[in-house]
Amino acid sequence: MSKHVLAPIFVLLVGISIAAALLLTARPIPKKPLRFEPPLVRVLVASPETIRMRVSTHGTVMPRTESELVPEVAGRVEWVSPALVSGGFFTRGEPLLRIESLDYDLALEQGRARRARAESDLANARVAHTRQLDLAKQQAASEAARDDAINRLRVAEAAMREAEAALAKAERDLTRTEIVAPYDGRVRSEHVDVGQFVNRGAGIATIYAVDFAEVRLPVQDAELAFLDLPLVHRAEADDSLGAPVTLKARFAGRDHQWQGKVVRTEGELDPKTRMVNVVVQVADPYAVRGQKPPLSVGLFVEAEIIGAVANDVVVLPRSALHGHSQVLVVDGEDRLHFRDVDILRINRDQVLVQGGLAMGDRICLSPLETPVEGMLVRVHETPAALATRQELEASS
Repeated sequence: MSKHVLAPIFVLLVGISIAAALLLTARPIPKKPLRFEPPLVRVLVASPETIRMRVSTHGTVMPRTESELVPEVAGRVEWVSPALVSGGFFTRGEPLLRIESLDYDLALEQGRARRARAESDLANARVAHTRQLDLAKQQAASEAARDDAINRLRVAEAAMREAEAALAKAERDLTRTEIVAPYDGRVRSEHVDVGQFVNRGAGIATIYAVDFAEVRLPVQDAELAFLDLPLVHRAEADDSLGAPVTLKARFAGRDHQWQGKVVRTEGELDPKTRMVNVVVQVADPYAVRGQKPPLSVGLFVEAEIIGAVANDVVVLPRSALHGHSQVLVVDGEDRLHFRDVDILRINRDQVLVQGGLAMGDRICLSPLETPVEGMLVRVHETPAALATRQELEASS
């Protein structure tokens, strides 16, 4: 046979021989028993506490009192206060604008003249009436003359009342040529200047008071249960019981806070958003308080409303909640059990439980793919959980 045929056969025989030798001399592989390793979980030791509920929302600062400044008489503007500009501040009783008063001075003099004439006519009518009464007693006057005297007296009295009313109107119009500030406030906008003719009732500026600022805060109806809000009839409400509110805003590159209180809720629930507007009031928003800026109208703020007190509440992270109202509790033998709890509130990253958990219960915080009732676990207590458990053991 040729070498090309014998070579592959020889290689095959050598390989079979080596494989047979390995099989005959191999040692058996020892079999190790399967070992089950329970999953490692983190736990939180339940410690019910008393907490103050808080509701977060946001809104825009608005004035409590805002008015349209309008003249009550017509005329040409002869003077405008330097404070009557957009953003200007003024005090109560401060003159803001004067209208040319010449026509109203003349009207006042005419009113005084009409009253003087009416006084003279009334005096003459009274004298004539008295004379007719004397003649009537002597039976020397006719009944027609007596009736005419009575009629002249009544006409003179009516003319006197008319003259006095006209004089009072002239005096009032003259005082209205000067417009004064109705309260301490600030100008939002104005559109009047010296030389301009203004009409009675035409708006010339928009102003608002600076004694208080208000913020309308939308709150979901479900959140109202956590707040002490003045929802009762106004006869039963007490202004001193308004819930405190912390307002926060970033202004000029820095974070600032202001304190206010809830004074009322608006009367209607929005049927679309299911929200109620809560009105917060801040006193003296433009007062100088160190480096803190004023709480200016139009500023957008975040608000935290301090609500009611809740007792026996266990605060858990959202990861501890399974389903709608269940948590996993680890017993003394390190086994898992499903526990139904009463959920008070679910926040963005917390769950507030107010029923179903006792002091010292260990709640599983680690996510498990398929937790089973009675499942064995290994417990890793966080430093906070360990400290809580040690305190409970020491107290018991």
